[in-house]
Amino acid sequence: MVVSVTDPSARADLIAYLATLPPDEGARAPGPVASVMPSAARPGLRTGRSSMLDYRDDGPGVRRRITLADLPAPFETPSSRNAVLLADAPTGAALHVPSGFSVARFVTGLTGPRLVRVAPNGDIFVVESSVGRLRVLRAPDGVATPEKNEVFAEGLDRPFGVAFYPLGPSPKWLYVANTNSVVRFAYHPGDLHAVGAAETVVPALTAAPGGGHWTRDLRFSPDGTTLYVSVGSGSNVAESMPRLSSSGVTQWEKTHGMGASWDAEEGRADVLAFDPAGGHRRTYATGIRNCVGLAVSPSTGDLWCSTNERDGLGDNLVPDYITRVREGAFYGWPWYFVGDHEDPRHKGERPDLAGKVTVPDVLLAPHSASLEMTFYDGQSFPNDMHGDIFAALHGSWNRSTRTGYKVIRVHLRDGIPTGEYEDFLTGFVIDDDHVWGRPVGVAVAHDGALLVSEDGDGSLWRVSYTAR
Repeated sequence: MVVSVTDPSARADLIAYLATLPPDEGARAPGPVASVMPSAARPGLRTGRSSMLDYRDDGPGVRRRITLADLPAPFETPSSRNAVLLADAPTGAALHVPSGFSVARFVTGLTGPRLVRVAPNGDIFVVESSVGRLRVLRAPDGVATPEKNEVFAEGLDRPFGVAFYPLGPSPKWLYVANTNSVVRFAYHPGDLHAVGAAETVVPALTAAPGGGHWTRDLRFSPDGTTLYVSVGSGSNVAESMPRLSSSGVTQWEKTHGMGASWDAEEGRADVLAFDPAGGHRRTYATGIRNCVGLAVSPSTGDLWCSTNERDGLGDNLVPDYITRVREGAFYGWPWYFVGDHEDPRHKGERPDLAGKVTVPDVLLAPHSASLEMTFYDGQSFPNDMHGDIFAALHGSWNRSTRTGYKVIRVHLRDGIPTGEYEDFLTGFVIDDDHVWGRPVGVAVAHDGALLVSEDGDGSLWRVSYTAR
């Protein structure tokens, strides 16, 4: 269903309503869907408005570059609530990958699989957030299905991020991010079950843990001294956050960082930093609406973030993004987006922040819902892919035509983003109303294959390079 409004008063009511609702996770279609699925689009570079088309223009090798000049004005198109229906894969449904690659289901029957992380010994950890469970899979290199499928830990609170510490081949701890805390389990490489109870490292990430955007990701700095934790906003665009006086803002930012939000949004839309024991808390970066996926570049050591931006401004606003995260930087939320573009819902509130907003590195088609990301550090893909980023796009709901539902490759050159990204794995969209899969997690297996979780079909997929 697509609901569009053009009357300004009704549009304002719709936007306010949308702000109270989380992105739709996908209701199940009542029966089988018989549909002709779209073919893969012709490869090539899309720029300008053609870079922000819908699923009909998806296909391996389709590249996109979105720039500031491509952004429309707010409300150029109506805001839409376009809920998706999940369906079983139609007969003959096929996923599309570049020539020379193959894709196959690695494991099925998972309960809403989300983030995927590979342990130093090659074991594959899959988070089943909705049931509070962390699962571990074991498969020798190149094996089509896991030989072990065990529950490592359960009873967690909407877990998402996973990290191993210390870095290197012999970690002693496995860290897990609950929705409002960080815990760790004693760990020895090869453990299939937690050997003891979880130890709390960070007891509370936010003072007001409710609202939307419950996922928290974890990464350690290359030297192992800093634990990064991403915390999304509690709302779409801080609609109910009270205004502070200029002096109040100045005092707040002295302890929370430039552009930090307050009240129920305190400690949210941020990347936080701690020492490995959970102490020395500080705000690393602010104004990142929902940094779902964190990653650290193996070549430069830079921290990166895969971000869901805000809704309610129209089909082609605001671009999601993937970016390097700079310490002390402010990325705009809720007052600005993509640099000095002021959000009209906060017009005139923070003129002091104009000119201080960090522009993200790689802009993605708006409402694609960028989730987990990883750097390709394996050895089996072609050389020109080494060091590039792979990211999962969960799929749109606040757009009149569907976008996302795929895995993309972000092009880097010597660790620096070019601004382009490319479709890598497509084919989950059936038609305007139905999809049969929603990618969430991406990770590189020990044999160099790319692992992709998707919570629509409850599967983990394996993409391997077969052309030698």
